[in-house]
Amino acid sequence: MTARFPVARPRRLRRSAALRRLVAETRLDPAGLILPMFVKEGIAEPQPVPSMPGVVQHTLDSLRKAAHEAVEAGVGGIVLFGVPAHKDGTGSAADDPDGIVQRALRELSRDLGEDTVLMADLCLDEYTDHGHCGILTPSGEVDNDATLERYASIAVAQAAAGAHVVAPSGMMDGQVGAIRAALDGAGYHQVAIMAYSAKYASAYYGPFRDAAECAPRFGDRSAYQQDPANAAESLREVMLDLEEGADMVMVKPAGPYLDIVRRVRDAVTVPVAAYQVSGEYAMIEAAAERGWVDRERVIIESLIGIRRAGADLILTYWAAEVARRLTSG
Repeated sequence: MTARFPVARPRRLRRSAALRRLVAETRLDPAGLILPMFVKEGIAEPQPVPSMPGVVQHTLDSLRKAAHEAVEAGVGGIVLFGVPAHKDGTGSAADDPDGIVQRALRELSRDLGEDTVLMADLCLDEYTDHGHCGILTPSGEVDNDATLERYASIAVAQAAAGAHVVAPSGMMDGQVGAIRAALDGAGYHQVAIMAYSAKYASAYYGPFRDAAECAPRFGDRSAYQQDPANAAESLREVMLDLEEGADMVMVKPAGPYLDIVRRVRDAVTVPVAAYQVSGEYAMIEAAAERGWVDRERVIIESLIGIRRAGADLILTYWAAEVARRLTSG
């Protein structure tokens, strides 16, 4: 006689919010959220970024206030992007001890101490008058090795100003090794490197370039950022960065590249970050403003998707808002 068993009822564990919370496989933690912030030299008041509703270019004072609020909300870290008053061909403001990011790091270090992780984006596009991520040759190509020298100097300047983590985003060959050697040579052995290891030449960066005022004056960045068609290449980049001394690796953008996040997570044992970039943010905000999507639910769902794909850390412009929501219950 064939044994008969009760029919499985998966819906039993979905019937209330409390049950769903109890058995959730993926959870968002405020400590795993990192807030990108822009600080601009020479402005008297915060300047809204039109293509990123709710995001501003901060003054030093408004940055300090917003950073305090983010830390109180529970975010795990802050990553700074600077907009200098003066730009030139070598991005000299990037490693100037009185440059805007170094000044901001010193202020936040005094204010927040060890209450949060202070990170600094390490690149040249925000500081060069041509908008590219490195030093140019006479023919207009980015000179990889000359750029590495600049990155090394920037890393030391950021570490001296109080950065706990530097985050090289230029996608130059050998950048992590050059930065690690420079930091160690200057005695900053404790400063970690979060490498933008799989950074794609994406159309999702448009609003960021408004915020950081760093759109290229000519051409694009396809010669050094990754081709969106490629996946295996990401793992090669990640492994090279780890061999050179990266402590964490990042995939950017996040949402359109969840398959890459998963591949990287399965391949490495270090923390994996994913950057929910400006275009992802702007599209959701625009659709919500028109009433086409439920803003709060879509924000959380987008972050859950990134976390479910394997990201330990998420850089998102909603970090403080979501952290507050999570901690308030």
